[in-house]
Amino acid sequence: MTRVTNAHIQAQQLLENCGLDEITDLEMDLFVSGLDAMLIEEELTNCDGKIIFGNSKAVIKVNSSIQFAERKRFVTAHEIGHLIMHRNMQLPDDTFSNFNIIAGMEKALKNGKQELEANEFASELLMPEKLFLKEAKGKKFSPLLIKQLSERFKTSLTATVFRYLQFEQLHPLCLVFIENGKVKYWKKSNDLKVWLGDYTKLAPPSDSVAAEYIQKNYEFVYKLEEKAQSINKSTWFNLNEYDEDTDFYEYCIPTKRYQTILSIIWED
Repeated sequence: MTRVTNAHIQAQQLLENCGLDEITDLEMDLFVSGLDAMLIEEELTNCDGKIIFGNSKAVIKVNSSIQFAERKRFVTAHEIGHLIMHRNMQLPDDTFSNFNIIAGMEKALKNGKQELEANEFASELLMPEKLFLKEAKGKKFSPLLIKQLSERFKTSLTATVFRYLQFEQLHPLCLVFIENGKVKYWKKSNDLKVWLGDYTKLAPPSDSVAAEYIQKNYEFVYKLEEKAQSINKSTWFNLNEYDEDTDFYEYCIPTKRYQTILSIIWED
């Protein structure tokens, strides 16, 4: 069961009010116009998106230099979240790091609560819970599954993995977010009974797949069928005296432009 929040409810209510089960096949500018707002793509400096509230209408701006359409969709959905939930609040321009915030980490960023809510709203709007579970439940976790889900919902691999982690019904994972060569934060499924080593603000372990990507300057090292690399449990996790150093897997999503890596770790 996923954690139900106001953001999820608001996104579900918006879909219901529009008479839609999903917006996957809708152009975002048309959807935004139906909310009495305007979507504009233009070059923004040090900013992925912003929303400007007017007296009668709002303008959502998305950075035209964003390379991938899936990311533009998420940025737009994030700003729609602000439109629906944060109309009377002063909000900062939205930058890349804000879109990776997860529950429990909102205090790490200015206006973190609003950014977390906008992310949760965007995830539910683009990947509705019922449809996402229908596509993912009962299937073996793999990089290929994440690719298939991202293509199904027209979302980035990163956004899709974060969405996957929200559901206790799915395969337990540990996500580690690395920025500029240092572990920034991590989150795991409750059912994954492991204890991550103390890597926050430190480089990832030298024998991790994440470290290999950093050494290769964030280039893609493995092809899809090879992306799930076998590692030891002890690579990332502390072992107690009764633990066996069993086989785990690590799959990394690097983003060279932002010098980030999302490392996904799991046990079959």
